[in-house]
Amino acid sequence: MNDLLAAPYGMGLPLAPGKGSGEGVTQRVALRGDLLDFTAEPAWGEIASDAVRYRADHWLLIENGRIVGAQPEAPDARWSREDHRGRLILPGFIDTHVHMPQLEVIASYGTELLDWLNTYTYPAEMRYADAAHAHAGAQAFVAALLAHGTTAAMVFPTVHKVSVDALFAAAQRRGMRLITGKVLQDRHSPDGLRDDVAQAERDCLELIERWHGTDRLAYAVTVRFAPTSTPAQLAMAGALCATDASLYLQTHVAENRAEVAWVRELFPRARSYLDVYADAGLLHARSVLAHGVWLDAADRAALAGAGAQIAHSPSSNLFLGSGLFDWDAAARAGAAVSLATDVGGGTSLSMLRTMADAYKVQAMAGQRLTAWTALHAATRGAARALCLDAEIGTLEAGASADVCVWDRAADPVAQRRMAVARSLHEQAFAWLTMADDRNLVATFVAGVAQHRRADPATPLLPT
Repeated sequence: MNDLLAAPYGMGLPLAPGKGSGEGVTQRVALRGDLLDFTAEPAWGEIASDAVRYRADHWLLIENGRIVGAQPEAPDARWSREDHRGRLILPGFIDTHVHMPQLEVIASYGTELLDWLNTYTYPAEMRYADAAHAHAGAQAFVAALLAHGTTAAMVFPTVHKVSVDALFAAAQRRGMRLITGKVLQDRHSPDGLRDDVAQAERDCLELIERWHGTDRLAYAVTVRFAPTSTPAQLAMAGALCATDASLYLQTHVAENRAEVAWVRELFPRARSYLDVYADAGLLHARSVLAHGVWLDAADRAALAGAGAQIAHSPSSNLFLGSGLFDWDAAARAGAAVSLATDVGGGTSLSMLRTMADAYKVQAMAGQRLTAWTALHAATRGAARALCLDAEIGTLEAGASADVCVWDRAADPVAQRRMAVARSLHEQAFAWLTMADDRNLVATFVAGVAQHRRADPATPLLPT
């Protein structure tokens, strides 16, 4: 049996030099399909956008893991060719906020945020103190991301150091761009999930030394959220960020009204929830704050001024009843917005389902989210907000070949809809609204196929 298809989730791993790869041999792959990416940020509400780059029936040329160009004519025999005529080829999706251990509590019934954490999330995270459980969970999580077309992610593991090592190792094995770090929480947490400031700092420094900047991995100072960190721990986190501007910061902010009220009680001198982080030195150009549902105009201005971004998690916000994020207000303020699944509060690792839910959230506020704004926020926009737009989120020459091949339709209903879709935007919007992981044909990370659908012979739709 083909090893690529025999491995879990169609896993394909790059060969190390000297072990069959042909050390010093140039590896060339050409993918034929309809190429879709962005050269700039589409304007809010704009359907006909010059920022969209669509190259029908082109060959994407990948050499030694990087994109080197695209052309309408077939390349010569030096290239290994895959013909995906009629299919879409996009940059791999970037999930800017997701929780590795929460795969085990996805689709848990009946609570809002704070009760949901205590009832479902914390018990699941405690199990990641066990090394075997952490490593198995990390491998399953990374494989699941790839099986949904996500090639890069910013991830919460747990408070346990072993969970961070396991996640970095699993991503490294697949050659992925991944950002993570030990969760900091030294109060208002159950036994087994609390740390202390001194030990947490030692753990962070050791993990930064081991992983930050290794291959395609980066470290994020990871504050669970303000209520579970003492002012001393927040100050320690801010000091870590101040010592190295290349470190990221990830946390949660203003997700739920009860949470916001709790923060007001715990930090009465702060003007807002966001100000708690700003005062601790945690608001900067590499800060990713999940949710931001209950921010005000001053908060949005502060985000824009710092260059920080909101990881909008619409599926989670709907499922937990947290509220409706005002994307248009953030955009008008100049605050960056990316998209995130927030599994397990979110109900799917599919960024396509996340985009469809984002449209519904904006529709409830009387806004219309275009396919272009949604897709940009999950590709080039997320990469730019993470200071990685020269590497990922694009099909530009020089970028890492993190790309996915998609069927436009995976069932008769979608096929019928696509047959009558007229404009490019209408086609793209119908696709992102109706598609899911069944549409995914293949996922490439640095030019290596890390996932292939078991039935690649699915009939193609006419272009």
